[in-house]
Amino acid sequence: MRIMKFGSLGATALLLGVVQPARAEDAPPPPPVELSLTYTADVAATVSGGSDSKARYLDNYDLIADADLDRLVGWEGARAHIYGLGNFGKRPNDSAGTLEGVDNIEVGKQAVRLFEAWVEQDLGGASVLAGLYDLNSEFYATDSSSLLIAPPFGIGSELAGNGPNGPSIFPSTALAVRVRAALNGGKGYIEAAALNARAQTWGDPGGIDTSFDDGLLLIGEAGHMFGPAKLSLGAWTYSKKREDGFATDALGNPLLRTAWGVYGLAEARLYGGEEGPHLDAFLRGGASEGRTTDFSWAAHTGFLYGPVWNGREDSALSLGLRYARTSGPFRDLARAAGDTPSSGEYGLELTYTDRIASFLLLQPDVQIIDKPGGLSNAQTAIVTSLRITIEVPPLFH
Repeated sequence: MRIMKFGSLGATALLLGVVQPARAEDAPPPPPVELSLTYTADVAATVSGGSDSKARYLDNYDLIADADLDRLVGWEGARAHIYGLGNFGKRPNDSAGTLEGVDNIEVGKQAVRLFEAWVEQDLGGASVLAGLYDLNSEFYATDSSSLLIAPPFGIGSELAGNGPNGPSIFPSTALAVRVRAALNGGKGYIEAAALNARAQTWGDPGGIDTSFDDGLLLIGEAGHMFGPAKLSLGAWTYSKKREDGFATDALGNPLLRTAWGVYGLAEARLYGGEEGPHLDAFLRGGASEGRTTDFSWAAHTGFLYGPVWNGREDSALSLGLRYARTSGPFRDLARAAGDTPSSGEYGLELTYTDRIASFLLLQPDVQIIDKPGGLSNAQTAIVTSLRITIEVPPLFH
């Protein structure tokens, strides 16, 4: 799942073209190539519940290059983006034992990967993008939930847990084509993408998958600003049928199902403006057909407030609530294994971030997860963590 930096509805407005950033007449233009490096490290421990209370250290490296191809090689209206990703360390969820995860930089396999590599062509009110692409950078994403560390606040688990090895999101992406257009003077947008169903990139065994043997993931989303609020709706499906999680035919072979889902996103500024303290809220929900994944539907809500303190512009506080409803096949498999499944998994997260130096941010975080693992007799898990983010000053400036 992609790591998203703290933002607000103001950032969404900029993305949609509602607000254009001002630049002084004598300010120099940005360089044709911008390079940034960010290091993120988490220390996390399950202090109650879970299998142990050991502190686990994990980290993440983001090396990103953005190029204006018009200024660089004369390709008018085009830009390129290359994103290298490195992930190492332990896995906090080995102790917490949740279905949805507790840390959005945790990975199943440590590796250095080519996370994104794409070219985007501006078409005047629309754009086309092609290459290795993070689906969650533009689809099923809300700015006001981006400070939260739990993975489902980035993308709903009913989509994140589907496909042959998950969709094209952190930490492994796939080849894709995405089209996007602004509507109603920039107040609305519509976008669609076709992605290789198998997310596999350089750094994964076998490298970038170019066979497309597993078909395509097809997704579309549309949204609109209504004053201080933004509403979006999306839908997705796979071009090839996927195996049912439990049901079989007379020969014992898994039945094949068409995997699909829908989701809705809402976020609004409840208080404040672009300057000074402001309070944003989000509400998200998604549902799948409930046979090809562990989740049939999920919902998330919460708040983002900042700056918390006068004179500390990067201080922010966020609260998030989440619920994932387990699917019928998941509960059937749990019963077959002798467990007692619950209807779903619940989570609450409270987090705060602040910049203590020009290059350094600290973010303490606490999560409470009820029914971890989707089991009714599982002890409630409490996970505490400290996130340390080091931002290297942009190069080529």
